[in-house]
Amino acid sequence: MSGRTSVLRWVLYGAVAVTLAACGSTSGTKDGYYVVQRGDTLSKVARQHNQSLSSLMRMNNISNPNRITVGQRLKVQGGSAAPAAASSGPTGSAGSSTALPPRNASTNSVAAPRNINLIWPAAGTSKRGVSAAHSQGVYISNTAGTPVKAAAAGKVIYSGDGLRGYGNLLIVNHANNFLTVYAHNRRLLVSEGATVTQGQTIAEMGNSGTSQVQLYFELRYNGKPVDALRYLPKK
Repeated sequence: MSGRTSVLRWVLYGAVAVTLAACGSTSGTKDGYYVVQRGDTLSKVARQHNQSLSSLMRMNNISNPNRITVGQRLKVQGGSAAPAAASSGPTGSAGSSTALPPRNASTNSVAAPRNINLIWPAAGTSKRGVSAAHSQGVYISNTAGTPVKAAAAGKVIYSGDGLRGYGNLLIVNHANNFLTVYAHNRRLLVSEGATVTQGQTIAEMGNSGTSQVQLYFELRYNGKPVDALRYLPKK
């Protein structure tokens, strides 16, 4: 299994959710080291050192991002051996990864603040997901090529087609521990690491990984599903 495929499998199927609090970069010399602290996640360490999760895993020969331990010394890009300042927000376990659920998992909505303002990510006919894994998400149907827009400003943390059943997929990280998911696109217009503005066209609607043209949209808080329809404007 390639390193990228391994990363994606954990990013999208991992059982534990990552804390998505905004983190500043950590200064240091090139190819420095970081010592894992309690509450750290591999994704968090990668963000603190301005590198991707996949590159951090490659640098340290890590195949399972859920298996890092307090006190472990990680080689980082442009990093320092000194631990980063602790986040004041909630944190996951030491090796948590950004997680979408397995398709057969139950994903009841979790309590979340209302401090994110969303717009509809695409025009079209909308309906709530009916399967257990997608009951908090929304399917939006329209014609192929319909613009898919960022529901809120944020940073693209995944852009690709590595997960069967989701087709061409985007995941965008937002402030206040939220992320949004955009699946089944015909074409992706932004790359990992790109900063996007609310309303920016980030993809084209399609039917990749599904039998009909539609966008699957999901909102997550601290990595867990939130009822997207509660946050989207009323039509």
